Amino acid sequence: MEIETKKILGEERREMLLSLLKNSTVPITGSKLAQIANVSRQVIVGDITLLKAREEPIIATSQGYMYMNLSPVNKIIEKTIACIHTREQAREELNIIVDHGVTVKDVKVEHPVYGDLTASIMVSNRQEVQGFLDKIKNTNASLLADLTSGIHLHTLTSSSEEAIKKAEDALKAAGILMNEKN
Repeated sequence: MEIETKKILGEERREMLLSLLKNSTVPITGSKLAQIANVSRQVIVGDITLLKAREEPIIATSQGYMYMNLSPVNKIIEKTIACIHTREQAREELNIIVDHGVTVKDVKVEHPVYGDLTASIMVSNRQEVQGFLDKIKNTNASLLADLTSGIHLHTLTSSSEEAIKKAEDALKAAGILMNEKN
């Protein structure tokens, strides 16, 4: 990505951001987008908000912004699962899922005041899991599941129903998948 030397303004900048995100196979940080456009990160946050308001499928992940290419060619299966575990088991849970070739799209909890809270995770391999957990640790952030005594939902995605089923079986064996007993 070539860095611009002049500030790119308004709609031209948003079109450039959209193009960069659509053509990237990895997340791009707001700081990197700001550097490319020669504007502040806060300007990028505003631009992304405007693009989302136009129903562009952009998501913010712990690794940066991603454009969710909704390709009808590759059928993606989504499944929501309920989990319960301690904070210390978060790495084990995420690694079990990604080791089966499944992506953890998000985490959801039911908050007594705010209702349903959802946060994007978007991890699909151990390196991304490590990066996500490092960011939690380095920012001293809480896991959403900390708000609900470890109870939470994950949206899992995969091109294979079998991969999701195997991940569920492994989570069940580890005592992480919620069932009637816990």
